[in-house]
Amino acid sequence: MTEVLGYVWSRVGGETYRSLTPAVGAGVELLLQRVLDVKASKNRLYLDLRTRDLASEMARVSALGGVVLTSEPLVEADWRWHVLADPDGNELCVLRSPEDYWNTTE
Repeated sequence: MTEVLGYVWSRVGGETYRSLTPAVGAGVELLLQRVLDVKASKNRLYLDLRTRDLASEMARVSALGGVVLTSEPLVEADWRWHVLADPDGNELCVLRSPEDYWNTTE
């Protein structure tokens, strides 16, 4: 693992995902997913912001100019997330992981 701008870089999910987590242990994890699709409707770079508190992170990102594209959180297993767009229309997700995820990453 290497440190990048105060974040620790690690590989998760084989060759598809990379994770950046704050070196100090507090803050938002940045999850990077490699997508081989040609840009048609999906961003070439797509951010997933993982948080313990979905409501407060949604409020924070919205206050910074994020536009919420999902009226209700999307749910898969114990994962919950919203899709948003930045002021330029680039999509990103703010997601809350299952509690047991945090127990294995701390």
